[in-house]
Amino acid sequence: MREIIRAIRVTLVLWGITAIVYPLILLAIGQIAFNSQANGSLITKQGVVVGSSLIGQNFTSEKYFLSRPSTTNYSTFPDYAPTKAENLSQRTGVSGASNIGPSNSDLLKRGNDKDGFQGIQSEIDRLNKAGITPTADLVYTSGSSLDPHLSEEAARAQVQRIAKVRSLNPNQVEILISQNTDGRFLGIFGEPGVNVLKLNLALDGLQ
Repeated sequence: MREIIRAIRVTLVLWGITAIVYPLILLAIGQIAFNSQANGSLITKQGVVVGSSLIGQNFTSEKYFLSRPSTTNYSTFPDYAPTKAENLSQRTGVSGASNIGPSNSDLLKRGNDKDGFQGIQSEIDRLNKAGITPTADLVYTSGSSLDPHLSEEAARAQVQRIAKVRSLNPNQVEILISQNTDGRFLGIFGEPGVNVLKLNLALDGLQ
């Protein structure tokens, strides 16, 4: 009986440490040292949350930089209706790619109205119509379909269009791109990326 009681005590102590104390310590560290990241890296404009620096958005206006296409329309639907089961699954945060390789001919014509991605050829036609030189990340979706970044090349391909629509000097737009470019992680991992939401907010700040 003594051994049973001891085992129960050890179990309760370990449960308290791993299920209560440890999570509370991590929560406190997150809220104190990494408050923004722990709460979703939210971005506000005039006190209103307009998005997250970690999740991309679909920009359609000519006065904004275009984001990468998304097979899930960034998990949001403007015409979301709770009664539609397919919209409910998207609204709750779907992430993923088409898993169709570049050698697959279906990639050129893939797309439908539900996910907001109309296929590679349609994306190329849309970019050419807007006077933007197609680049890989303006044509292909990311692995998560939630990527908030563009390559510097893709951002600079849109400079002339943005400058013309907003009546800005192209050099002003180039400067904003540089200011909103995130460098390599720890200076060596990955590639620099331009945060599209931050860049578009910076554009609005010029007006």
